[in-house]
Amino acid sequence: MSSVRCATLVSVFAGEAASEPLARAIRVASVVFVAALTAAAAQVSVPLPFTPVPFTLQPMIVLLGGAALGSRLGCYSQVLYLAAGLAGLPVFATSPLLPQGALRLLGPTGGYLASYPFAAWAVGALAERGFDRHYLRSAVAMVAGLAIIYASGVAWLAFGARVPQALGVRAALIAGAGPFLLADIVKILVAASALPAAWRFTGLGRPRTDLLH
Repeated sequence: MSSVRCATLVSVFAGEAASEPLARAIRVASVVFVAALTAAAAQVSVPLPFTPVPFTLQPMIVLLGGAALGSRLGCYSQVLYLAAGLAGLPVFATSPLLPQGALRLLGPTGGYLASYPFAAWAVGALAERGFDRHYLRSAVAMVAGLAIIYASGVAWLAFGARVPQALGVRAALIAGAGPFLLADIVKILVAASALPAAWRFTGLGRPRTDLLH
C-alpha cells in the first residue's frame, strides 16, 4: 500500500473553493448528504423470512460515501446518521422487532449499524492512498469495508443480540451473511466502478497531497 496520501473527490472540490468558509461548507454539506443518503437507503428495506436482518442498500452507500469523503469525513457522516437514529428520527429500516431510536442498536441489526463509521473510515483511508482511482483497487477497498460490516454484524448476532436469544456463530453466519453475500459481491462489482468513473469524468484524477484537511 502506498504511503503517499491522495486527495479524495470531496477534498478536491473543497480545495478548489474560492474561500475557506466555502470549502468548510462543502465538507459539512457532503457529510450531511451522505448521512441523508444512508437514511434514504435504509428505507429500501426488504424483510426476508429466514433471517431477522433485512436486505437494504445501506452498506453500498456507506462504502461509496467513505471513498468519496475520505476517512475522517466518511466516519463523521455515519456518526451523524447513527446520532439521528439514536435521537429517534425515522432513519433506520422498518423493523417488526424494534421501534426507531436507541433500542435499535440492541436488536439484530445493531452490529451492522455500529460498524458503519469504522467501515466508512477504512474505505476512506484506502481512498486517501489512491485506491479509488482504479477499478480493482476500488473493489479491494470496498471489500475491506464490507468485511468490517459483516464481521461486526455477525459477531453481534452470534453473541450480543437477543432475537430472542444470541444465535451462536454457525447460525449467525447463516442468518447474517449467507443471504446477502452474493448480492453484496454483485453490488461491489458494480459500485467499484463509480469512483474511478467519477475521477475520469471530472478530469481530477491526479494525486494531490495538499488537500487532506
